[in-house]
Amino acid sequence: MKPVKVGIIGCGNISHVYFTNLKKYPEVDLVAAADLDIARAQQRAEEFGLEKAYTVEQLLADPDIEIVVNLTIPKAHASVCLQALEAGKHVYVEKPLAVTREEGKRVLALAAEKGLRVASAPETFLGGGIQTCRKLIDEGAIGMPVSATGFMLCGGHESWHPDPEFYYEIGGGPMFDMGPYYLTAFVTLLGPIRRVTGSANITHAERTITSAKKNGKKIQVETPTNISTVLDFENGAIGTLLTSFDVPAGTTLPNIEIHGSKGSLLVPDPNGFGGKVKLRRHGGDWEEIELTHGFTDNNRGIGVADMARAIREGGQHRANGEMAYHVLEAMHGVHDASREGRHYVMESTCERPEPMPVLEAQSQ
Repeated sequence: MKPVKVGIIGCGNISHVYFTNLKKYPEVDLVAAADLDIARAQQRAEEFGLEKAYTVEQLLADPDIEIVVNLTIPKAHASVCLQALEAGKHVYVEKPLAVTREEGKRVLALAAEKGLRVASAPETFLGGGIQTCRKLIDEGAIGMPVSATGFMLCGGHESWHPDPEFYYEIGGGPMFDMGPYYLTAFVTLLGPIRRVTGSANITHAERTITSAKKNGKKIQVETPTNISTVLDFENGAIGTLLTSFDVPAGTTLPNIEIHGSKGSLLVPDPNGFGGKVKLRRHGGDWEEIELTHGFTDNNRGIGVADMARAIREGGQHRANGEMAYHVLEAMHGVHDASREGRHYVMESTCERPEPMPVLEAQSQ
């Protein structure tokens, strides 16, 4: 297939791995970098041998670029996506899809109006770890799924990230930062969510940056940083998810467990592509399962390549906007449920993304 030309908007901390990987995938041709700070775009362009360093406006005006990869901060996700769609570009955006449900709906509606595609991180569910678990569940290895648990516990990001303020703004916090990895994995493995509830709070109203660049700066916390969630899936399974920036660490490894009527499955960290998969069938012991799929390294950008393939060959891309919006709605629903003391019934639904082909994945 003819590679799809791609430009990246946003040359910050997360961008390095995308620039690295998008130079490798044959489905895409990475040609341009853009940033509000043109010097950062020029640095990335020189570092990765790109043809062009652009302003955002210049990249959107380039008729050769078909996919815009949007790596801006969360509060800019929707506006940049909308600009890209208005310019006639398909768009892949870092998680979350948008800060609000209303913004997310506008992005999907404009894409539908324009006949364009929207994709969103996380794409880690395309890796060998979760794809192996998906295969086991689909083959009936654990019987009927009954329950799921997920844990993401840490002390926050101000100790290492050079610009951590956005993690504590609206659209941040552990739910919007790390929740998409867990919820996307749950949807991939179990299907869409029917309703949610939970409790959420802010443990520390003010936090202090200790990373070198802004050491000592105070952050006012605007969003919950400690959230306990209950999820009812459409297939009848019940899940729990605990996400927190307020504790030093946890011992809850592996990060996800899926339990069924005939067995249990230990799922690797959904923030990675590989990891160990363990299965315990009824009456047996835990056994490690050899991964049946490839893409087990840090393959960020594989969702862009998958979308590029779908653009050229047809069919649905896997990290699609409908699933990203479903996850966005669920995250907001948990906050709503905590604030209002109720269950939140989901308005959206989505399809489980198609599994990755085993033989093709192993050949990468």
